[in-house]
Amino acid sequence: MRMTMYTDFSLRVLIYLGAQEKDKLSTIQAISDAYGISKNHLMKVTHELGKLGYIHTVRGRGGGIRLAMEPEDINIGQVVRHTEDDFHLVECFDCQTNSCVITPVCGLRATLRLALNAYLKVLDEYTLQDYLHQKHKLADLLFNDTQDV
Repeated sequence: MRMTMYTDFSLRVLIYLGAQEKDKLSTIQAISDAYGISKNHLMKVTHELGKLGYIHTVRGRGGGIRLAMEPEDINIGQVVRHTEDDFHLVECFDCQTNSCVITPVCGLRATLRLALNAYLKVLDEYTLQDYLHQKHKLADLLFNDTQDV
């Protein structure tokens, strides 16, 4: 299983906002600068995270983004499920496009399905709060050169 950049960036945004002081607004530019990743990608990510209810956006001068939920209420497994396009590890996982001739007798599909379910089950055991125990160290790394609103 390989996580998409979109999901990776979504998790990074949530960690950044979780490391921020409660209710303090952050800018997409500051997050982009902190991680050294594209502001354009982050704009798409933050828009979706807002639609999903994970972050709150404040428009206009002095605006920005912040967590819309408490970190302990943001389940990592759910974030991954919401931000991944699909979980088609192999062709036969997609019934619409599967053309593999051995699908009716292949045991690999069931094994890969078990592996995928185990992967998601592990992620379900964690919340954003689990990654914020060293909040001051995260802040040192993320906010050292960037100043948010």
